[in-house]
Amino acid sequence: MGQEMDSNAGHLISTTDLGDRDLRHIVDQGARFGDRTEPPGRPLDGAVVGIYFRKTSTRTRTAFSSGALRLGAQIVTFGPGDLQLNTGETVGDTGRVLAGMLDLLVARTAGKEQELRDLGRSGLRVVNAMSELEHPTQALADLTTLTRRFGSLDGLRLLYVGEGNNTCTALALALSRYPGVHFEARTPPGYGLPATILTEAKSQARDHGSTVVERHDMDDLPTDVHAIYTTRWQTTGTVKPDPRWREVFTPFRVHKGLWRTSPDAVFMHDLPAHRGEEVTADVLDGPRSIAFQQAENKLHSAMAVLRWCALGVPSELVEATR
Repeated sequence: MGQEMDSNAGHLISTTDLGDRDLRHIVDQGARFGDRTEPPGRPLDGAVVGIYFRKTSTRTRTAFSSGALRLGAQIVTFGPGDLQLNTGETVGDTGRVLAGMLDLLVARTAGKEQELRDLGRSGLRVVNAMSELEHPTQALADLTTLTRRFGSLDGLRLLYVGEGNNTCTALALALSRYPGVHFEARTPPGYGLPATILTEAKSQARDHGSTVVERHDMDDLPTDVHAIYTTRWQTTGTVKPDPRWREVFTPFRVHKGLWRTSPDAVFMHDLPAHRGEEVTADVLDGPRSIAFQQAENKLHSAMAVLRWCALGVPSELVEATR
């Protein structure tokens, strides 16, 4: 690489891999890139970034591919059938080979997080572009979007409606580390946040003076929230075993009535959206929706993630927080 990888940088497989300083740095830098108050430069000149997607992607794959190129890197792309993992090579052996040829790997497996950690055991720096449990880069893009909209995340109130999927998981783990935040998830019965994630998010919230709540009904919604967030009901790479699951999800559709107690709330969606299922068209395409700005912010956030993975937090910021 034109600029050596920094020892303070590392993997981004879960938001829990980030210290508070790292989390804030990535989010704030993504917002500055989006606001064009900080030029991204070309810190990855000479680097080679692998883009490995086993599942479909429009926003995340394009954001990291475009972001790597804009930062000066070359990219090598792999589709779901391109690596010898399909013929029985171990994940560890694949990671060892890739570590000798790539500087970073952005991977969407929709599988277990451990596979991504095994890919990185030989020194290859790995970015989780969505696993079964968590979608950390989505949360970072969401926090970038909210920062650009509200200026600060401290004291933010967010209502999440829908399945406790990997997007919800990442959002709960990330937002709960900002002071004064109220994160409330309303999830269908049987489709809530994993118990371990909810416990971790609540613990983080206590440490930061915030609150995390989960309920399985749509009664007594929180008032004066800043944002209402949903995701599509069919998470990429998953199948629901209950053939009548839509009946359980229908009360959790986002519609204009949810704005009665929070008239100024913005609407967020990680996309792709299915109008008439998880959200009505008049909400998604209405004046309170920032879903497509949210999608654009994936690029700015991806560049901040790639820069952090390569260079870490600038030394002057490290010193300032000691």
